[in-house]
Amino acid sequence: MADIDARAFRDTMGQFCTGVVIATGCLDGQPAGFAAQSFVSLSLDPPLVALCPGKGSSSWPKLRDSGRFCINVLGAHQKAVCDVMARSGIDKFAEISWRAGVTGSPIIDGVVAYIDCELEAEHDAGDHTIAIGRVVDLAAQDLDAGPLLFFRGAYGDFSPL
Repeated sequence: MADIDARAFRDTMGQFCTGVVIATGCLDGQPAGFAAQSFVSLSLDPPLVALCPGKGSSSWPKLRDSGRFCINVLGAHQKAVCDVMARSGIDKFAEISWRAGVTGSPIIDGVVAYIDCELEAEHDAGDHTIAIGRVVDLAAQDLDAGPLLFFRGAYGDFSPL
């Protein structure tokens, strides 16, 4: 099998538009979270989702240890939230309004939807982990707002055809 050039892989995968989510959790009363694009609905019965955090994430171990996480689907108006949650070494929740969900994980104010989960399983996947969440609560909160999207290395929004 031929070696795949990392830049070519990244550029090719950048042709696939993804939504942007913030995965959040709370460990010992302290909120944690990170921005992610590798998120997908996995199963309707039982209701499962998959999140793929990078193994270098300093936030994912906190969510893993709590045994729960919430997926916050960002709206196009929330790029600033994404920018904060993509940073390391800061108090990401100092300037972000949120409330605790059913699992205690933060639900960020203004998101278009949230999916609150119990951690079901975790699988090794190269430089990432595949985390499976069993959905315990969810809601679409703003049916008029469009999603924040990531495509070809840039953020944007959605316009219907």
